[in-house]
Amino acid sequence: MMRSLIHKLFLIATLTLSTFAVRAQDHGHETGSTEDSEVKKEFSVGDMIMHHIKDDHGWEFAHGLTLPLPVILYSADRGLEVFSSSHLAHGEVYNGYKLEHGKIHRVTASGEEDHSAHVYDFSITKNVASLILSFIILLAVFLTVSKGYQKNKGRAPSGLQSFMEPLIIFVRDEIAKPNIGPRYERYLPYLLTLFFFILVNNLLGLLPGGANLTGNIAVTLTLAVITFLIVNFSGNKDYWMHLFKPTGVPVALLPIMIPVEIVGVFMKPFSLMVRLFANITAGHIIILSLLGLIFIAGNLGGSATGWAVSPLVAVFTIFMNLIELLVAFLQAFIFTLLSSMYIGSAVEEHHHGGGSGLEAGLEEHH
Repeated sequence: MMRSLIHKLFLIATLTLSTFAVRAQDHGHETGSTEDSEVKKEFSVGDMIMHHIKDDHGWEFAHGLTLPLPVILYSADRGLEVFSSSHLAHGEVYNGYKLEHGKIHRVTASGEEDHSAHVYDFSITKNVASLILSFIILLAVFLTVSKGYQKNKGRAPSGLQSFMEPLIIFVRDEIAKPNIGPRYERYLPYLLTLFFFILVNNLLGLLPGGANLTGNIAVTLTLAVITFLIVNFSGNKDYWMHLFKPTGVPVALLPIMIPVEIVGVFMKPFSLMVRLFANITAGHIIILSLLGLIFIAGNLGGSATGWAVSPLVAVFTIFMNLIELLVAFLQAFIFTLLSSMYIGSAVEEHHHGGGSGLEAGLEEHH
């Protein structure tokens, strides 16, 4: 069974590598040719990387295979406008609109940007489409698991239920209970949603043509803000007293300690946001940079040199894909774990008074 699992992981990594390689090669050909000149441009690794990790109005699965997504625009003079992003492909102007550097703006008859027109973009981009896809996957999975529990009540789990149950129990027993304590059930639905949302989107990002959703800082910012709100709205009296009147701190140090504690409140969600964003994006950049070495070598030493370094680059890239598979689970675990720790620190009850530790323990027991 272990050998079969390794073979499947190797196959997934190879498919991902081959897709990235074909797309990088096509991108290199695009940047390396001109219509009016025989001068060959150098292959830009940076442009190729940004092309793959940034959001877009079309979902490109491979070169020449792009799924057009709905463009939804609103302006005061025209109202709501909906059309396909295929009309704006390759810098074309459609209905007075043009897509440049990932942004849609209205242009004048001469092709210049019309700064007087205020256009609000509510388009379904690649990241939004991936978000909707992950929502559908999660809904389908957990509705199936829920039906499995109802059908197998009092019996051993089966099918998808048996695969998901260990993960759900892991989040409950290893993350929620130890860090939040007796009140963990109130926050368990959020922690489960957080864990599986990050995990599913991390895995989708590793598939050929997948979107870099959890590598988008707007997404990680939203998750961090939700955790921030839950923590601070759940905070008890002890939590707020620790911020504005830390126990055991001399009065002379309070003007220093209170600002430090307040800054710490905002640094926690900031660290959550940056950690997930940086780790997921860095993995994609490393893989794409390794693939770019093939085409850099080809530009410098000819196609024979590019082919010569390809096997070595392929080995390292497959290895990095397997590492990224581990990181997908690890980052979901770390984000959920830290969120539970922050929630636990906000709802933790502190015992006050001059009684001994034994008396406090007996009081808690009763």
